[in-house]
Amino acid sequence: MAEFMTETKQWPAGPPGTGEPPMPAVRPRPAREGGPLLDGDGNEATAVLDRARASVDPELRAAVDSLPGAMRRIARYHFGWEHADGTPAAGNAGKAIRPALVLTAAAALGGPGARRAALRAAAAVELVHNFTLLHDDVMDRDTSRRHRPTAWTVFGVSDAILAGNALQALALRLLAEGPNPASRAAVTRLADCVAELCEGQHADTTMEERAADEVTLDEVLVMAEAKTGALLGCACALGGLYAGAGEEEVAALDRFGRQAGLAFQLIDDVIGIWGDPDRTGKPAGADLAARKKSLPVVAALTSGTAAATELAELYGRPYDEKDLERTALAVERAGGRDWAQVQAADRMSRAMQELARAVPDPEAAGGLLALAEFVTRRSS
Repeated sequence: MAEFMTETKQWPAGPPGTGEPPMPAVRPRPAREGGPLLDGDGNEATAVLDRARASVDPELRAAVDSLPGAMRRIARYHFGWEHADGTPAAGNAGKAIRPALVLTAAAALGGPGARRAALRAAAAVELVHNFTLLHDDVMDRDTSRRHRPTAWTVFGVSDAILAGNALQALALRLLAEGPNPASRAAVTRLADCVAELCEGQHADTTMEERAADEVTLDEVLVMAEAKTGALLGCACALGGLYAGAGEEEVAALDRFGRQAGLAFQLIDDVIGIWGDPDRTGKPAGADLAARKKSLPVVAALTSGTAAATELAELYGRPYDEKDLERTALAVERAGGRDWAQVQAADRMSRAMQELARAVPDPEAAGGLLALAEFVTRRSS
């Protein structure tokens, strides 16, 4: 496969007198082996994701196929590999953002050898991600994911929960059986991450039971970091571990992923209100219908505006489909949409600071930068 060459680059200097590390002014175009390749349209992130999916899928399928019968069937349906009746399907198994972060971080600090060594870790992170999706769909009563009925609507609540548990156990087994010296530290880090994910989900569900005016922005940001940022940070950190990186670099990669994860969640919450169902695979305004206290909603509710009062009144009564458009407009008029977009840009800036600490060579960091830009520039 051809390599793409580029001129040598350096991170531009940070603001004078701030003591901050250099910041990227433009997206680097990676050229080194193990870094991202450009696709026909020059879309680096798409090429990185496609390469990660191609690398991880065989490992992921082999792992899922090792599950006992019922768990295997539900998992294969959830991943889009089978229809409900067990016949083969060519469905969408997701974008592979998290495994791509593992592999790209490993390559950035350790080259192609580290990327190959991190394949099990990339599959394990994807298994954990899908464990959370199976459980989230049950708790949120979501009826569609990836343009098909969710597993709990097909197999029942109990079986969907059990399949999620099986995927989590499988992820830890994959790491524990790995021959790499980094495996032990990786198991501990991923297990700690799962505990943090559960705490974040607990915070999310308990917030839904509280009155609209009782939830603060700080609470929701902490919850979002635990629920979304933690796994993205863990993915990057695992890549660093398999590259043999030092503690400081691994910690900076974790912080990079967490900040990018918060930016991701902010944009995802915007899409959850204003996204196109034909592209998201979910009904329009699903988060509003579920009365979720997403980041744009809480920002709107705490804005002190007349629109905030209207939104609180709407959120305080049972959902009525005819109020959906009015509710979305109230969030926007109260500044929730603009706040979320500004915050996403700020979190992306913080992520770049951490990336510069972890990977001083901007050429090597290009793949991680492309992925971070991809998850924060989605429109659906």
